[in-house]
Amino acid sequence: MSRTLLVALAHPDDEVGCAGTIAAHRAAGDRVVMLFLTRGEMTESLGPIPTSEVARRRTEHAHEAGRILDAEVRVLDFPDTRVEVTADGAYAIAREIADIRPDCVITWGDAWVRGPRHPDHQASGQLVRNAVTIARIAKAVAPIEPHRGAAPIYAMRDPNSVLPLAAVDVTPYRAKIDEVAAFYRQYVRWPDPTWLENRLAAAGTEHGVKYAELFDVWDGTPGVRPTLTA
Repeated sequence: MSRTLLVALAHPDDEVGCAGTIAAHRAAGDRVVMLFLTRGEMTESLGPIPTSEVARRRTEHAHEAGRILDAEVRVLDFPDTRVEVTADGAYAIAREIADIRPDCVITWGDAWVRGPRHPDHQASGQLVRNAVTIARIAKAVAPIEPHRGAAPIYAMRDPNSVLPLAAVDVTPYRAKIDEVAAFYRQYVRWPDPTWLENRLAAAGTEHGVKYAELFDVWDGTPGVRPTLTA
């Protein structure tokens, strides 16, 4: 049975950390929607050009990454580096969730190391987690029908997390991960290939596969599996 995976993150290129999982879900026949809260307009990696032009190009990057991963893409207009946890923000995301109707959600979680602890990541994760609940409330998302189906939440895992863990075996999708990473590397000079290899290989070794991506389980199912909905 086809399911829907929502990947709701802060910036275009955040999805590099779960690209293999996205590819695994698409290979299983699941619909995948990548929802970016910001357009990533504060990056300096594109050179001294107007912020509006950075936003335009970064939005194009998000859609190209979606093409590579065969995923749908939506981009909201939260301000890059200034994402705040507000009721209005959670309501806006809840309406997207009610429209998308996911069976599973990937977002940011709590983090302590540089990169994952970016304030936009932290705020985006809290907003999305709040919005999953608000999307169940008819008056909050009207005229869209509320989404009251199960939508377990998995968060990009920080190395210091003590939450239960889910590991997705992404070994069959390593080439797709590299394709997405190489695309972004042209423009934002990230991710470093050695870092990516070490991250995937270390996670895989820990869980008995060659390559893996790891997630905190907020209200889903721990363990090693081919997809988060399997």
